[in-house]
Amino acid sequence: MRLSWALTLFYLVVTGSILAASALIPGFVDFLPIGGAENLLRGPGDDPFDSIDIGATRVGTLTESLLWLVFAIGGALLTVLPVSWTYMASRARKEYDQSLVETIIVIPIAVTAIVVIVHNSLALAFSLAGIVGGVRFRNTLKSSGDALYILLAIGIGLSAGIGALEVALVMSVLFNFTILFLWLGDYGGLTGAHRYFRDNHEDRRDEGDVDDGDEETQG
Repeated sequence: MRLSWALTLFYLVVTGSILAASALIPGFVDFLPIGGAENLLRGPGDDPFDSIDIGATRVGTLTESLLWLVFAIGGALLTVLPVSWTYMASRARKEYDQSLVETIIVIPIAVTAIVVIVHNSLALAFSLAGIVGGVRFRNTLKSSGDALYILLAIGIGLSAGIGALEVALVMSVLFNFTILFLWLGDYGGLTGAHRYFRDNHEDRRDEGDVDDGDEETQG
């Protein structure tokens, strides 16, 4: 339950701070990477190769561009941070992977920057695909469920890059509280079955029996 309170408080503080800054600082809203969801939900244009409007039409100088990027990447980090908390709280020790936690935090930074770079250029997009294919990233996940966190981190980065950080926020909130509900409620749990969020109790009991037997044999 401590995690649920921490998540709720975090989202309320971040949302309240943004609303307060928008009300107190003139022009603050113009540099926020939000509003892109409207363009996404409106549907595709006549030309499928049209660039995506990232909602930074008021950005006209280098300083303003850097400010928009800082808000976009900072917003992505704030949105993905509670996702890492959920992972750290729900994973069993034997399946916990610190490198995955670090990957979850870093991926939105890279994806946000990449989307900003290629969103107006089809040639750059194809070039990036070739570069990524040549690098051939490899990472073995300890559990197939860990891919959900990677997928969410990528989605948050994409949302921030196109100026639709509100989509990232909705994804983060719903993902974290859904995972929290499944974890606390042990939804779908069966005795002896594989459990994503906790150790298999039957396997642990069997391992304890084996350990006790070994100690008796050694004694």
